[in-house]
Amino acid sequence: MNGEEKYFNYTLVHKCQQSGARAGVFETPHGIIETPVFMPVGTNSAVKTLTTDQIYDTGAQIILSNSYHLYLRAGTKRIRNFGGIHGWMNWHRPVLTDSGGFQVFSLSNLRKITEDGVEFRDPKDGSKHFISPEKSMEIQQDIGADIIMAFDECAPYPCDHQHAKKAMERTHRWLERCVKAKTNPRQALFPIVQGAFFDDLRKESARIISQYDAVGYAIGGVSVGEPADVKNYFVKLTAPLLPENKPRYLMGVGTPEDLLDGIKNGVDMFDCVLPTRNARHGSFFTWEGKRNIKNKAFEDDAGPLDSQCDCYACRNHSKAYIRHLFRCQENTAATLLSIHNTKFLVDFAKKARQAILEDRFDDFYNEHYEKLVK
Repeated sequence: MNGEEKYFNYTLVHKCQQSGARAGVFETPHGIIETPVFMPVGTNSAVKTLTTDQIYDTGAQIILSNSYHLYLRAGTKRIRNFGGIHGWMNWHRPVLTDSGGFQVFSLSNLRKITEDGVEFRDPKDGSKHFISPEKSMEIQQDIGADIIMAFDECAPYPCDHQHAKKAMERTHRWLERCVKAKTNPRQALFPIVQGAFFDDLRKESARIISQYDAVGYAIGGVSVGEPADVKNYFVKLTAPLLPENKPRYLMGVGTPEDLLDGIKNGVDMFDCVLPTRNARHGSFFTWEGKRNIKNKAFEDDAGPLDSQCDCYACRNHSKAYIRHLFRCQENTAATLLSIHNTKFLVDFAKKARQAILEDRFDDFYNEHYEKLVK
């Protein structure tokens, strides 16, 4: 699609004999991504509380940024003048940007949707902005991410069938406009499945977007307030409907249990703000389940956050020290916890990949699921 095949290639390396879990290799202009992969989120072109070197040290292969927020601040023309987002933030591995479509959903009280596009009101200064599919492509091309997302309308949960169908059909019309507006072959445009929580709409949306010979495809419209079992049902329904020889990206989903369920159902790419958001509230991941550094039991604990982790925080600092920093409201506590949480999920996806290659992903799933959802 638009010459992207010269710069991108996905190879499905192995499917686990125990399940539908997949291991792949995704080649991009800024490096190779081994899937399944967890992608840390840098909304404003920074993963919160972390420097670029610290992100590199977590082993992250690709990061996410938010085109809507970068359009408002610092301005995407400015970012373009710095060589795009890679030069802007001195990050030279792949980057994915979302389209602003999620803000259509999340800023429902500050926007007006029409067939032409969406009028937003900036929540910080009240200024009005209009983003169409064409404008979304212009913004994302200025940013210069390797993977860009089609502009879509994400229906809320719950909603009726008519509302969901209308949003899905508009998403498909907007996709056609995005394809026509995008001109840079060094950027891969991912169409997005919508259809809310209706089987027939999800199937129709997957069928329609699969007609585009895209580099990869995304599953949108989940993790919008629905119960976990509903989310998992629709991921399981939708993922196998997308082309097997292309990467599948589940948008905005990224707890350890989400990765387990998504990978089991054939998803390759995940992102979530959870690692750094949890860190700012004192929460951290371990292979025995989630913990909170505020727990008094850690007051004199000389051990690392997780004995199986080799991140900077775990190599150099105790739970007692990090708890002390957190209680004193030192920003370093959030940095150390963010390093740990990010590396935990990056490593989690890598270990899941190894289990797939060794045809033992179901064993990996069963071994870890109950402990991780505590």
